[in-house]
Amino acid sequence: MEQNEGLSRLAVSAEKFIKQERWSRRWTNLLKLSVIIYILVVVTIMLVGSIGERTEKGKEHLAVVKLSGVISSVSKVNAESINPLLEKAFKDPDSIAVVIKANSPGGSPVQSALINTEITRLKKLYDKPVYVVVEDICASGCYYIAVAADKIYANKGSMIGSIGVRMSVFGVTDLMENIGIENRSMYAGKNKTFIDPFSEKNEEGRKFFQEKILDRTHQQFIQTVRDGRGDRIKENENTYTGLVWLGDESVENGLIDGLGDIGFVKREIAKTETIRLYEAHKSFIEELMGNIAAEISLRLSMLYSEIR
Repeated sequence: MEQNEGLSRLAVSAEKFIKQERWSRRWTNLLKLSVIIYILVVVTIMLVGSIGERTEKGKEHLAVVKLSGVISSVSKVNAESINPLLEKAFKDPDSIAVVIKANSPGGSPVQSALINTEITRLKKLYDKPVYVVVEDICASGCYYIAVAADKIYANKGSMIGSIGVRMSVFGVTDLMENIGIENRSMYAGKNKTFIDPFSEKNEEGRKFFQEKILDRTHQQFIQTVRDGRGDRIKENENTYTGLVWLGDESVENGLIDGLGDIGFVKREIAKTETIRLYEAHKSFIEELMGNIAAEISLRLSMLYSEIR
């Protein structure tokens, strides 16, 4: 009798356990399904929005090309990547004007010059106006590019200018001596190591580099600014020293033409309601991952704000 009762209890317990496991699996599967559906919905919304930005073909529009980040042959912002986008923007029969949305501290003078030259060529070829709209900063090489535009606009807090050239070098010979390291580099040509941080300072080589490279590049920069801005720029003893100014003062000294954003250019200058972004082609996976990353970043920032 007791044995039968024990078996009965065991059977009931086993049945409860099985039911609980089934219920748990159902909830787990339901949760997984909900997460999958949520991700699919979010991705669909983002892709639809992304496609919406690109379905402005056939309409008169303001063509926008982004120039964001350090300008360098090894970065994403260089002549090889930017110039084809500019050509597409100018060439499109539906684009009525081109805007370069700039946010860069500068970089390579060569890459900057190549982009400046291409803007100048395309303006003449397609007879379309081009505007630069600055976000946080447009300095040095970025400004080198910007002066090719017909007009430059910025926010009152944007940093503008830095018309100068620099090359960062350092020397560690005293440190090497203190810790017992000896430089045994071999070279041919007495000035070959004039910027070598592990060799003694070479004044002759430095003087040559200053005069033949830095000063000449600076003069090329100054001439490009004068060619682009003409009599709009109000030169003084500080204009070409590498200093920067905020947007409101940049209007006064002629570095830019006015205060405004892309919305201002769209409404007041181009007189259009449509903007089309010209950017490098991305694969579906790159587009998808980029959108997901942006969405996650947005959600995390919102969560952080709520926690604070």
